[in-house]
Amino acid sequence: MSTMWFIFAVLTAFAWGAANLYYKKGSDPGDPTSHLKIVVMIGFVMGIHAVSYMLIKGITFDVWNMVLYFPVSFMYILSMTLGFVGLRYIELSIAAPVQNSAGAITAVLLMVFFPTSISALEIFGIVIVTVGVIMLARYEQTHEHKIMLQNGETFDPKYKLGFLAITFPILYALIDGVGSFLDGVYLDKKQWMSEDNALLAYEFTFLICAILVYLYLKFIKKEDFKIFKQKDRGIAALLETAGQFFYVFAMAGNAMIAAPLIASSGIFSVLLSRIFLKEVLSKKQYVLIAAVMIGIIALGIAEEL
Repeated sequence: MSTMWFIFAVLTAFAWGAANLYYKKGSDPGDPTSHLKIVVMIGFVMGIHAVSYMLIKGITFDVWNMVLYFPVSFMYILSMTLGFVGLRYIELSIAAPVQNSAGAITAVLLMVFFPTSISALEIFGIVIVTVGVIMLARYEQTHEHKIMLQNGETFDPKYKLGFLAITFPILYALIDGVGSFLDGVYLDKKQWMSEDNALLAYEFTFLICAILVYLYLKFIKKEDFKIFKQKDRGIAALLETAGQFFYVFAMAGNAMIAAPLIASSGIFSVLLSRIFLKEVLSKKQYVLIAAVMIGIIALGIAEEL
């Protein structure tokens, strides 16, 4: 069971990597509230999962856990919402390298506040995964722009590379990194809360947030928002919820290593986009993906030693 956290971390990265495809599809540049609609879908799906999880496992949930866990929930929900806003103005390939640095931020914070010895193999794995993810995302950005120029397409620098646009992924990385650090404190370092209680507290908080946002869209913005017609956003919400389920168990097992490992979700996004969108990977992309996979394997081997 000592290595189960590693399996959960990989499953989280895969689920969230797949969710990224649908987040982008659900982010409409012409819809100023598309980010709020994604929040609504995630909250409702998480709420359904939370109730089902309680009934299946026979858990009695103390509402006080939502108050205790609120700092973590707030950081996650805020960072995700800002990330969804950013996807309306900036390509995912530009936002990804910045957002994926959240895992490194978390690892650094945990090492600073909770010094612990880690092996050379673990350090190697963390560095390879983090650097590989950033380099791959950077390549995606330059490669995409090159293709656009070859096809005679243009992009508005004001929205693609402007200060406001790049601010969103920066804020996402900082806030999410702090949120994951707090999660590591709650679940791993201090054991302030069990994995089940943390999962339910977060999902019920997200549900309340979704209800408030839904009411805002329906009665203040007067939008004709039909929940059951949100296919892409609904799929993204399902994948996000699945990832969150695995995430709390991964962070409870080994937060310092799990955080940068989960940041490799961008690798799965690239692979899945190639599989389902029939795009071809370049040699450089294959090399970078292989490097990240080596880093992931190194972390797995380190846990067995």
